[in-house]
Parts: sequence; C-alpha cells; structure tokens
Amino acid sequence: MNEQETIELQAAAFRRLVEHLRERTDVQNIDLMNLAGFCRNCLSKWYMAAAEEKGLEMDYDTAREIIYGMPYSEWKEKYQKEVSTEKLQAFEEAIKQHQGE
Repeated sequence: MNEQETIELQAAAFRRLVEHLRERTDVQNIDLMNLAGFCRNCLSKWYMAAAEEKGLEMDYDTAREIIYGMPYSEWKEKYQKEVSTEKLQAFEEAIKQHQGE
C-alpha cells in the first residue's frame, strides 16, 4: 500500500467514525470519555489542530459543527442529557489518574 492509499483509508475510517458518532446520539460525550478517554469535542479539537498545522484557519465552533453535523448548541438541545453523579465522579477519577501518569 502506498502513502496516498494509506491516507485515503485513514480518511475513510475517520469519516465512518464521525458518521457513527452522529448516528449514535444516545451515546453521551461523558460516556465516551469514561470508556475511551476521548469524545466528540476531542475530535473537534484534533480536527481544528490538524487544520491549523496545514495553515488553515478554523475556529472551535466550526470544527465542532463538522464533527457533530450541526451547531453544537443545537446538538446539546436535542441530545445532551444531564450527567449523573456517578458518571461525573468516574470522569473526575479518570482525569486524576491521567494527570498522575
């Protein structure tokens, strides 16, 4: 496989991941963070950073709209649920553990 094919496959896998996350609105960002250590917002930040590395201007709201498929405020209104105390505690514990590494 050559470099261009590798890039194309990586891009296709990324597009499929974003599509999957758009379809799975039942999965909250806190769930993703607690299980995988990243969420839609992380992907947005990574996307924005990649654009900036290429010399392209992109703000965080634009990057989030690309990942969420709609403005973040709209996604929050439609799909975001209140975070349970247990999920928030698990998230805070994971952050502490990660900082200790």
